[in-house]
Amino acid sequence: MKIVLAQLNYHIGNFESNQSKIIESIHKAKAQGADLVVFSELSIAGYPPRDFLEFDDFVARCQIAVYQIAQHCRGIAAIVGAPSLNTGDKGKRLFNTAWLLSEGKISAQVHKTLLPTYDIFDEYRYFEPNTAFNIIEFAGKRIALTICEDLWNVDDIPMYSVNPMDELVPQHPDLIINIAASPFHYNQAKIREEVLRKNALRYQLPIYYVNHVGAQTELLFDGGSLAMNSKGEITHRLQYFEEDTLLIDTDVIAIALKAGSPSKMALIHDALVMGIRNYFFKLGFKKAVLGLSGGIDSALTLVLAVSALGKENVDVILMPSQYSSDHSITDAQDLVNNLGIKSSLIPIQSIYHSFENALQSLFDGLPFSLAEENIQARIRGVLLMAYCNKFGHILLNTSNKSEAAVGYGTLYGDMNGGISVLGDVYKTEVFELARYINQKQLIIPTNTITKPPSAELRPDQKDSDSLPEYAELDAILFAYIEQFKGPEEIIELGFKRETVNRVLKMVNISEHKRYQTPPILRISPKAFGMGRRMPIVAKYLS
Repeated sequence: MKIVLAQLNYHIGNFESNQSKIIESIHKAKAQGADLVVFSELSIAGYPPRDFLEFDDFVARCQIAVYQIAQHCRGIAAIVGAPSLNTGDKGKRLFNTAWLLSEGKISAQVHKTLLPTYDIFDEYRYFEPNTAFNIIEFAGKRIALTICEDLWNVDDIPMYSVNPMDELVPQHPDLIINIAASPFHYNQAKIREEVLRKNALRYQLPIYYVNHVGAQTELLFDGGSLAMNSKGEITHRLQYFEEDTLLIDTDVIAIALKAGSPSKMALIHDALVMGIRNYFFKLGFKKAVLGLSGGIDSALTLVLAVSALGKENVDVILMPSQYSSDHSITDAQDLVNNLGIKSSLIPIQSIYHSFENALQSLFDGLPFSLAEENIQARIRGVLLMAYCNKFGHILLNTSNKSEAAVGYGTLYGDMNGGISVLGDVYKTEVFELARYINQKQLIIPTNTITKPPSAELRPDQKDSDSLPEYAELDAILFAYIEQFKGPEEIIELGFKRETVNRVLKMVNISEHKRYQTPPILRISPKAFGMGRRMPIVAKYLS
């Protein structure tokens, strides 16, 4: 049997575009002599459709698209993902379904059994789990058709009480097809491949795996669809972060690919560039703006944005205050020159003095404090948002994960933005990513990378005045946020009790700030946002 793996970038609720892409791929696959073309999980709706699934109209449009696509499946079959109605008298009203389309009709449906409800997933909110297990017979092959999580219950301590493949194996399948929407983080490709390998070895079956690619707001999908033989060896792999298709003859013995995958920084870089590009394109926006301070966060954000949107579509505004150092202004201008883009300059000192004068009667006799520092950040936020409103641009937020974690940012100031580019990138990783970008060509000025980080909101200010050194801070944050370690466990790693308690308190009392931040592009196993749900008015560690 000849199978085409079709790894496409879908747009949630854009039925015309999704349907058009699927139909075009079906015709191309047929021209290649394929028997079957396979698309990813919920390909017709786009993943995750979330509460759109509460609307009868949305579900009806998905089903109409399925039947229209089926009309193009003559002389070739297709597997597509879409919700289907639960016609039983119990349970949720929908299934997450893989539809086999052939000879102009629906030939079979397979519902997803294991519905993840952790981290960014909330599928049991919408779908009823499958309880009937049947092999699909097609083109002389017995296919075990599964959907994403259905292959993930292979750990030594299973998360679910049922394993779909254990139910299907007694029916003697020849191969496994898995359609998926597996979101990216920098370790996910290795984890995913190991999960598939465990299945191949456990059931002694080849696997044909199709993943979603593209960005859906904060969720990034890396693709990396693949074929794996019964020995657990990858024989074919599609591109990361790009649409791709591949024709595979299941009856031809393929040579295992050599091991090797992109570096962590390469993955993060490509994921963020794709995330920015898709966010703008899918929202119908073209141009971005950001405030360039001369610091590393805004510099890195600018470089990523230019890679994603093109230098003609990124506007830069420099807004120095009386506390901005000369080298920050020159570093920012050097970056602008290196990228070949234009910038605008709006000094904010006089604007700040206007605020100072307006507040004089209220602040009279009180010393300079955080209030005055934040006024500067909010002036910049107002100017940037005014520019966005006037010209219809989207503001890029430049805060990093370390700052977001401990609340080192100003609400309605530097925390403004339509999308947070670096909100899941720790400060130490920001430096790594900047050095990665500079490997081939010096783009980000060396001084921007080597100088001590500073918000420059008061004389001679450095981040280290308010925070532990970033290497220490990020290690504590990683242990707490990604590894779920409590204070005693973190102290046992070698950190001072006073520092650990102080950092964890800063994290937990800053939850109200993170509730008001823009969507954060997710590149780690545990990002702020929809995958990390914490109460605001809680006492724990605060």
